[in-house]
Amino acid sequence: MNTMQDEFISTVSHELRTPLTSIRGFSQTLLNSWDKIDDENKKKFIKIIEDQSNRLIHLVENVLTVSKMGAESSVLRKIDVNNVIKKIIPLFTEQYKTRNFQLALAPNLPPARLDEDKFQQIMTNLIDNGAKYSEPGKTVTVSTNISENMILIEVKDEGTGIKKEDYNKLFKKFSRLENHLTSTTQGNGLGLYITEKLVKSMGGEISFESSEGKGTTFRVKFPFYNDEEVLKCSQAS
Repeated sequence: MNTMQDEFISTVSHELRTPLTSIRGFSQTLLNSWDKIDDENKKKFIKIIEDQSNRLIHLVENVLTVSKMGAESSVLRKIDVNNVIKKIIPLFTEQYKTRNFQLALAPNLPPARLDEDKFQQIMTNLIDNGAKYSEPGKTVTVSTNISENMILIEVKDEGTGIKKEDYNKLFKKFSRLENHLTSTTQGNGLGLYITEKLVKSMGGEISFESSEGKGTTFRVKFPFYNDEEVLKCSQAS
């Protein structure tokens, strides 16, 4: 029980850090510079605070599920992947002001069959990981496309890369890979473990390609949305 409790606390602390940091950062900006910010940006910052507050409510349930052996069933809906990515990118441009973020989103991308909260969590983990382990001035690129009749999302960084001997540790719980940035970045080795669990819980696939010293690309694939299939699932439940 003590071990389970420790794992739960570690998971919660990791998964709540990004939205809480965003809420605090944008709140402090508004409080300290209210008179200097125009109305359009005030509304933008407040909307981000609202979105992240709502996300926290749903996030707790997701973290509870992932911290246990069995995962709860996902609520799969028609999701516009490009729109979700566009919505969360501003969180990172504010948090990682010394990194560059680039989007290469395929136009007219068909909808995916996803749980939106879990998909946001997956993308947040992957983008945060890429930014966190990249030097200032480097670029994190998020792209979308179609591959083998699935939606393909890639998160490519120009970071430290992963040693081949560490490949088998990547998705293991509490595993942090050692490099010269590890000591200066926060983390407890749960982000990629959680990401893999969430991807598989929605029928997706996750893989990576890395070159030590040059960067890493994470790839996730998800099924297209199919009206008939989702209707059958809804009727069955």
